[in-house]
Amino acid sequence: MSGPDKHAAAALQHRTVLLDEAVELLLGDRDGVYLDATFGRGGHTRALLARLTARARVIALDRDPQAIAAGAELAAADPRLQLVHAPFSRFGEVLDTLGVERVHGMLFDLGVSSPQLDETARGFSFRGDAPLDMRMDPTRGFTAAQFLADASVDDITRVLRDYGDERAAFQIAKALVARRERGEPVGRTAELAAVVAQAVRSREPGQDPATRTFQALRIHVNAELAELEAALAQVMPRLAVGGRLVVISFHSLEDRLVKHFIATHAQPPRVERERQRLPLRDAPFHAALKALARLRPSAAEVRANARARSAVLRAAERLAGDGA
Repeated sequence: MSGPDKHAAAALQHRTVLLDEAVELLLGDRDGVYLDATFGRGGHTRALLARLTARARVIALDRDPQAIAAGAELAAADPRLQLVHAPFSRFGEVLDTLGVERVHGMLFDLGVSSPQLDETARGFSFRGDAPLDMRMDPTRGFTAAQFLADASVDDITRVLRDYGDERAAFQIAKALVARRERGEPVGRTAELAAVVAQAVRSREPGQDPATRTFQALRIHVNAELAELEAALAQVMPRLAVGGRLVVISFHSLEDRLVKHFIATHAQPPRVERERQRLPLRDAPFHAALKALARLRPSAAEVRANARARSAVLRAAERLAGDGA
């Protein structure tokens, strides 16, 4: 299978969450320049290209070299698409390199992709047995196994509690360190899942005991929250007036960052609001973003793709306000 058929098959294997909703909210100027900061397997990019004119341009990033390789044929076939191997926290540098000052839309589809979860060798999933890696970009950074080989009980507890909301974080951390001190450090996904299963005595029906631990370690290893914060800090100088920002998150901490970012630019900060109550105020605050939507997947989408159940989409439009 080759050409468009091959790309369509890849898109079906990786079910893009909130595909139509995200593209509809993102799309404005059909001749414009758009940023897909998380290419994945190209579901959103492909749908966006289908609705843009021949004069438009899409710049797609991904930190995972396998995602870049999977999109190489699409990029070669469509000159409107430029595919770049880079984390989305560096999208400003990428735009500078490509000579792009501002874009008409930005899309961030956060979290881990289905191919990363489904490929056992990547070490993201407790289903199967593989080296405990979890890096989205396996060419750099430390693995989950390396973190567990050196981290203290307190450090492991903090990661599992803060990023996984794991109630048994301390018990799991203690068990992992005790095993390491016996000369048996955890280095494989099946080993980690077994340790968690012994340490966690109860769990929500239908959820594997290791779910929260694997999620927390993945977020930590890939510095996912720091990456998101760095990316959001670059949005306002790079988003054209009238342009749209669309973010799909799968974790409450991610969604909280996005919600706060939009709210901060959509209304004056508290001190500014207090100052504007004074009779002789000057330089009033002008909103730079307008919140457009907060969406969740439909029941039908969740039935078809269980991984969509925690997704939250937030969208906002750039106004000619402060910082424009």
